[in-house]
Amino acid sequence: MEEKSAAIDIEIKLFLEAIYLKSGYDFREYAPESVKRRILRRLAFSGFENISAMQHRVLNDNHFLELLLQDFSINVTQMFRDASFYKALRKSVLPVLKEKPFIKIWHAGCSTGEEVYSMAILLKEKDLYENSRIYATDSNIDVIHKAKKGIYSLDRIKEYTAGYQRAGGKGSFADYYTASYDMAIMNNNLKKNIIFSDHNLVTDFSFGEMDLIMCRNVMIYFSMELQNKVISLFLTSLKKGGFLCLGAKETIAFSSYSEYFENFMKKEKIFMKK
Repeated sequence: MEEKSAAIDIEIKLFLEAIYLKSGYDFREYAPESVKRRILRRLAFSGFENISAMQHRVLNDNHFLELLLQDFSINVTQMFRDASFYKALRKSVLPVLKEKPFIKIWHAGCSTGEEVYSMAILLKEKDLYENSRIYATDSNIDVIHKAKKGIYSLDRIKEYTAGYQRAGGKGSFADYYTASYDMAIMNNNLKKNIIFSDHNLVTDFSFGEMDLIMCRNVMIYFSMELQNKVISLFLTSLKKGGFLCLGAKETIAFSSYSEYFENFMKKEKIFMKK
């Protein structure tokens, strides 16, 4: 049994190497158990005898490669996720940014865009939107297209409205979207200062000098080595005094770059570059 497990681990290592060489997407430093689950699930769905056979398909079938890239993309998100975090942004972070002549924000790993529009709404309600630019990026091109459209199921709007209110929303959430049949379409005046683009945190370079970087619930799937690499990227992408916002289960405390940040709001995982 141990020999079989060891053989699978070797196959997975070669499989990830093949994906990297074929596509440029690097999952070799993702958390091993998370990667293993996703590969074995795709193996079960696809009906291949083993991972080596699936690797051959990856190298020769671009459509199958795209399916695999979708498997590795984590797209669990919602508007005003963790309302207390957005309250903290509203009350403590945005007033600091208001002192700047122009605000640049990077949503790294923006998924289908719900948190991007949440930020846009906060900026609107603080009268900061017109002097702001939001860069929303993800390595998954399909979710970037969905985010750019800003169309969400009406079934979730009640949940989003409650999150908006808990986060200290000042108006009616209905003012920010148009209902059409069973869908809600985010207003164009929220979209005009948002630039959606594909960007891979693992392989791509700095995204410019930012005042605030949002990367919430993305690095929990990375190994410590890869987390260090990404935090280094954020460090070089932030202006002095800029903010880095991570997810509730994420921290920079054990990274090689923790000394370059201070805890601005420890509970909400908001850090400031020294």
